[in-house]
Amino acid sequence: MRIIKAKHKAVSEPIADLSTYRAFPTPLVDMHEMDPFLLLNHHGLQKYPAANRGLPFGPHPHRGFETVTFIVEGDLVHKDSSGAVSKIKAGGVQWMRAGKGLVHAETSSDDFRKNGGSIEILQLWVNLPARYKMAAPQYTGLQADEIPVVEWDGGNVKGHVISGTWDGVKAPIQALTDMSLATLEFKKGGKLSLTIDKEKTILLYVVKGDILVNGEQAAMHQLVEFNHEGKIVEMKGMTDALVIFGYATPFHEPIAAHGPFVMNTQEEIIQAFEDYHAGAFGPVNI
Repeated sequence: MRIIKAKHKAVSEPIADLSTYRAFPTPLVDMHEMDPFLLLNHHGLQKYPAANRGLPFGPHPHRGFETVTFIVEGDLVHKDSSGAVSKIKAGGVQWMRAGKGLVHAETSSDDFRKNGGSIEILQLWVNLPARYKMAAPQYTGLQADEIPVVEWDGGNVKGHVISGTWDGVKAPIQALTDMSLATLEFKKGGKLSLTIDKEKTILLYVVKGDILVNGEQAAMHQLVEFNHEGKIVEMKGMTDALVIFGYATPFHEPIAAHGPFVMNTQEEIIQAFEDYHAGAFGPVNI
């Protein structure tokens, strides 16, 4: 069994009028401990009224990492300075490689702003190693029906596979590194056992419900942090539950992070700001 180091409750950090819970980094879990995973924000679940302003994420820059956004409820309109535009609905995912730099905006659709509704969205920041930090930007938007599903335990556990290969099923996204990501849906009583090489960092966050992980209970808004002893992760749905699960080899590289940029040195951060203000990330008004 992989040894559980700790379980951490996500910290409430609202953004404008958007209810937000940060799973990490927090005072108890920094970026190095989750290497190469950098940040996980859980927005919602909340109900927006009619005639609302929608999501508050207007145009802003990124460099040096990737963002993976999970749309659980509601929708998300993406625009970026490379020209990519999409509207992803509930159950969909977007994967954006910022790489050498771009500007993007994440807002709600006109229909959502007009009529309101429930919204729940999670965004994960995934680091890039030094050799890929200046890679060309790339965007992939996937609707729910474009994401392959793997079933375990007679259909009591479903994996919506986003990156990597799961039980022989190749996900639609193959990351630049060995990043494997999926959302796991548990019916009450559903069981799943996975074998993960002990050098990999595991990401396990409970979005909804309660599960049992290697004999310990984990509830909604909890991040389960593992050490690097043991290989087996056993999960069981104590209720119907939704989990974000991933694993990857850590980079063990220096991390210099400031606002929207994640690089390896402070000098690279300064250069990122200079390049952004010089217009190297493309148009700001998207």
